Amino acid sequence: MGAIERSSLMTLEAYSRARTEIKARIIPHRKLRSVALGEHMTVQFEDEQTIRYQIQEMLRIEKIFDDEGIAQEIAVYSPLVPDGSNWKATLLIEYPDPHERKRELARLIGVEDRLFVEVEGQPRVYAIADEDLPRENDEKTSAVHFVRFELPAPARAAVLAGAAVRLGCDHANYPSHLSIAAETLASLAGDLRP
Repeated sequence: MGAIERSSLMTLEAYSRARTEIKARIIPHRKLRSVALGEHMTVQFEDEQTIRYQIQEMLRIEKIFDDEGIAQEIAVYSPLVPDGSNWKATLLIEYPDPHERKRELARLIGVEDRLFVEVEGQPRVYAIADEDLPRENDEKTSAVHFVRFELPAPARAAVLAGAAVRLGCDHANYPSHLSIAAETLASLAGDLRP
C-alpha cells in the first residue's frame, strides 16, 4: 500500500509517453476489481494502482502541472486508497435511460448505507459512505458514492486465510447479494493486513 506523493507521480510528458502501456495494464486490473451487484450497480474496489491512474488521468485531462494543483488532486483521491484494515470502493448506480435513472435514484435514497460485505463466519460489515461530502438529498441519491468497508481483525484474518466473501445490498428497493469471485477476492486480499 504505497503512498501517492508528488514525487511518485509521472510528469505530464512522461505519462503521455507511457499512457498506452499503463492503460493496457490498468484496464484488466480495474475489471478484476469490479463487481456487478445486480443489473444496475457496480462496485469498483479501489487500490493504489487504480487511484494512481485516476490522479494521473486527471492531471493529464486538466493539464495540471503546478505543485498546488497536483497536491489538490492527491488530496482528493488519496483517501480512496485502502490502508490495510479496509476495502474502499466507488459505487456506481447505472440506469442508461434518464427518466428511469431519475425515478430510481429517488427510490434508492440511502442505498449506499445498505451496502455490505460478509466474510464467511464473521458478522456483516456495512459500508461507511461518502465521508468526503453528502451525496444525496431528500429527493434522490447520487449515481456515484465512495464507500469504505472497515473490516475487524478477525474478518481480515479470515479473508487472508481464504474465507469466502459475499457482497450485497439490503435496501428495500434493491435487494441483491453475490459471492465475490475467487480471482477478485485474491486481489482484494492484497489490500489487507492481519
